[in-house]
Amino acid sequence: MTLIPEVQAVVDKLNSADISFTDLTVAEARQLYVETLARSGGQPVAMAAVEDRHIPGPVGEIAIRRYRPDGLDETPAPTLIYFHGGGWVLGDLDSHDRICRQLAQRSGCQLIAVDYRLAPEHPLPASSDDAIAAFKWLTTNAAELDIDPERVAVAGDSAGGHLSAVVALAARDQGWPLAYQALIYPATDLRGTARYYPSRSRNGHIPPLTAEFMDWFGQHATDESTDTNDWRVSPLMAGSLAGVAPALVLTAGADVLMDEGALYATRLRDEGVACDHAHFPGVIHGSIEMFAWLAVTSTMLDRVADAVREALTS
Repeated sequence: MTLIPEVQAVVDKLNSADISFTDLTVAEARQLYVETLARSGGQPVAMAAVEDRHIPGPVGEIAIRRYRPDGLDETPAPTLIYFHGGGWVLGDLDSHDRICRQLAQRSGCQLIAVDYRLAPEHPLPASSDDAIAAFKWLTTNAAELDIDPERVAVAGDSAGGHLSAVVALAARDQGWPLAYQALIYPATDLRGTARYYPSRSRNGHIPPLTAEFMDWFGQHATDESTDTNDWRVSPLMAGSLAGVAPALVLTAGADVLMDEGALYATRLRDEGVACDHAHFPGVIHGSIEMFAWLAVTSTMLDRVADAVREALTS
């Protein structure tokens, strides 16, 4: 895989690091993840208002963070619900604060970031159940947070892309309003056979998401009770994708998850869903969180934000 020059420089930096996530305890890895994304994400974009609060979840409260960008005067407002990445093990509202601010500003929409239970304390599909419950509560109680329930989209990166796909399936099945889904290099297949996707081996040596790190996530995110054929765990295994919200699927050429993201986009199209597949050759997993390091990050952010804005405001 040929990387674009600025991405190659980041890969060289990551390869020269003295520490690996897989050598750490879960608590240490979580802290390093937040610190790393703070460095790679750059200075936080100013918002007109940021509010932290909690909403009811399946087994307790779910933390959310609401962003209102400058210039958004509509009430109720078009709203993007965002689920953070981190392999269902890492990440929180703070780790993805910078990307949420960027997407809110660039889309001109209200953005609500949703936290969820993490593994290994809460193996899959706990995070999926939280994501579904949060979406249901937010759209059912839309007026409380100035949400226009007819103009709601979901988005997320990596594990968050997985959760967005899961929510889109649940929304279709339950008849909940969802206008759009933006899946940023999503994980869509957690079965053991997923390791045989060519991109898993071809790109398995390229950080930050190496094959070793992917295995680490798999070992921590699931346990003996997890059914990897469950669509809440592997949305690619859903019997049908027909009828879900229109989609943007973004994939990166040097990413272990490239093939399953591309396959999900193909299935969406084949089953009659309007789907735009935006592919970025020579780009690595995690690039959309690297605004301070990569020029291509701005292009990726605009690609997502423009699609969301068009879906929710046109």
